[in-house]
Amino acid sequence: MSETNIKRLVSKLSQMRGAALKLGQFMSIQDTHMLPPEVDKILRRVQDSAHYMPDWQMEEVLISALGSSWADNFASFDRIPFAAASIGQVHNAVLTASASPTGREEQVAVKIQFPNIANSIASDLGYVKMLLTAGRLLPKGLFLDRTIQVMKDELADECDYSREADFLRRYNSPELLGRDSRFKIPWVWGGSTDRVLVMEHVKGVSVGDSSVLALPQEERNEIAASIIELCLRELFHFRLMQTDPNWTNFLWNSSTRQLSLVDFGATREYTTEFMDNWLRLLRAAACEDRTGCVDWSLKLRYITGEENEIMLNAHIDSMTLLATPFKVFTAQPFAFGPGSQWADITAQIRALIPVMLKHRLTPPPRETYSLNRKLSGAFLLAARLDAVVDTGRLWDGVVNEYQFTR
Repeated sequence: MSETNIKRLVSKLSQMRGAALKLGQFMSIQDTHMLPPEVDKILRRVQDSAHYMPDWQMEEVLISALGSSWADNFASFDRIPFAAASIGQVHNAVLTASASPTGREEQVAVKIQFPNIANSIASDLGYVKMLLTAGRLLPKGLFLDRTIQVMKDELADECDYSREADFLRRYNSPELLGRDSRFKIPWVWGGSTDRVLVMEHVKGVSVGDSSVLALPQEERNEIAASIIELCLRELFHFRLMQTDPNWTNFLWNSSTRQLSLVDFGATREYTTEFMDNWLRLLRAAACEDRTGCVDWSLKLRYITGEENEIMLNAHIDSMTLLATPFKVFTAQPFAFGPGSQWADITAQIRALIPVMLKHRLTPPPRETYSLNRKLSGAFLLAARLDAVVDTGRLWDGVVNEYQFTR
């Protein structure tokens, strides 16, 4: 694909604002190296190419969602957004004392959804599918139809800001993270709607920011450990996970040593049955029990039972490699940075991906699209931070408390 065609496609996908941009972010955020170089190049450019609404359009959305007197709730409102993503843009504002839940003027972030996004999901994803299949740019083993369907369902959920507000409140409850001083969850303004979400403005910088990379080793280790432990708790305690690993969703405050979580649109719940089986698979992988890996992979429908030996070995090898940080005999603390054991492991996993794409007979379970996205994102961040983490202690502290239902 020529550079001119790449630029044309990036421009088109970025302007679509909805499902196409989300698909680009979804596929390019992961360091999988399973995409052809030209597709990877397109999607990474799309990730950084969001477009804002014109002011008149933003005004229409605010009036429709909050009423014609929406501005009366704010002492100030910055009409230029400080961020834009796949389905909306975010503005700085200050709630009036009378509108604020604290009774004082409070800084807030106002998330405004692009108009007609929910209605455009199917057509946008159909357009992306047509472009990618017409150019024969993707290997068959990616099962693009399933990926598109999963993204369609996830986006439909993410377009409901009332749903996201509910998850913010749940994460802020004492049962989840409300009593854990290491994490900060913003409160939600009661006047928020399904298309405009107003939440507390929290202080911090993205964990992927260059300033975080320059922090002392101990502090970078702390950040990585907190995110990896959070992933394990989300999976095996909450069965509820914020699955978008984008680093801008995690803000680090060095002065308070708190990690703020600011985007819950991609939150997913998992059934007890699924999590029981998935943990058994991960435990088998951590014990290098290859027979157990096959048995639980069949139960979860990772495989059909008709795969050839090449595919089975690649699948089992990838699982046991991924579980290395949690193995009993893995030396702790575990290093994730350049030149580490983890760097070697990721290189081995990447080498297995083309094999699995060639020989895979069925797409992976629907639940694992979001789950793997978050878990791989956490490990990728740990590598970026050149962190050293006692992953064995984190694993034991969370998994040993897990109660299987049967």
